[in-house]
Amino acid sequence: MATKRRTTILVVLGLAAAILVAIWKPTVLIYGVQQAGLYAAIAIPMGLVLGIVHIVNLAHGEFMMIAAYATYFACRATGMDPLIAVLPAAAVTAAFGWVVYKLTIRRALKAPELNQLILTFGLGIMFSQLVNLFFTSQTRKISLDYVSASVTIGETSFGVWQFVFVAVAAAMAYGLKLFLTRTTLGKAALAVGQNPKGAAIVGIDVDRTYGIVFAIAAALVGGMGALFLTRSAIFPAVGSPFTMKSFSLVAMAGIGNIPGILGSAILLGIAESLLRAFRATRGWADIVFFVLIIAVILGRTLKWRKS
Repeated sequence: MATKRRTTILVVLGLAAAILVAIWKPTVLIYGVQQAGLYAAIAIPMGLVLGIVHIVNLAHGEFMMIAAYATYFACRATGMDPLIAVLPAAAVTAAFGWVVYKLTIRRALKAPELNQLILTFGLGIMFSQLVNLFFTSQTRKISLDYVSASVTIGETSFGVWQFVFVAVAAAMAYGLKLFLTRTTLGKAALAVGQNPKGAAIVGIDVDRTYGIVFAIAAALVGGMGALFLTRSAIFPAVGSPFTMKSFSLVAMAGIGNIPGILGSAILLGIAESLLRAFRATRGWADIVFFVLIIAVILGRTLKWRKS
């Protein structure tokens, strides 16, 4: 009940903010929603891992970064479009995620939460430093004509390519809902996420389920790495900000609340777009998510004290 209430509040706030901004300055809303789609599509896999495996993966953005680098070099070598590489990138990243889970994550699941955070934080640093060591800190980008496509409506002109991230985020949320509620593996994952000991008693292989869920999350963020390459330049540290923003969105939505991540992303995307619309506040856009997460933590602390 609390999760549904939080989701409703986030969605209502997001829609209210969208309507107000649309009336005042449409381009702020358009680019805010586009950015929200990107944030949500990257954050949803982190929410899946936290909701089922119960671990905060602070190397989350680095998985996307590695997939983006792999896609970049594959495209440069073969002339392939990054869009065609989305599925191969997802498959390779899923295998990589499975190996990382088996070698590291599974060994820390019963450890204190601080140990888990240190482990995934260390993995993130190791991944980014290895990429920096082998490929240097040089910025790399693939130029694509269709990315610059734009539409003019009245006096408003805006780019349209980034709406693909909005579509991907919505498809990802709906697809995971179907997976978790309609498939045998998904139902097993939900059971493991809610009560791993009880799930083990009824014959569910908890460790295998954790590994599959982690691999699925890695596949989703890996596919996003290939898509991310279509819009942005990449460099070894490109994933870190998305790890923090993903954690912010998951914290705002609540553990396991994937629909709530969409509402949180809309709030964050519009807030950043709004701040970037003014020269005096442009520099604050990259830290607004810290303000949001602090507000959420303070709000929950006050609620806990009252109860």
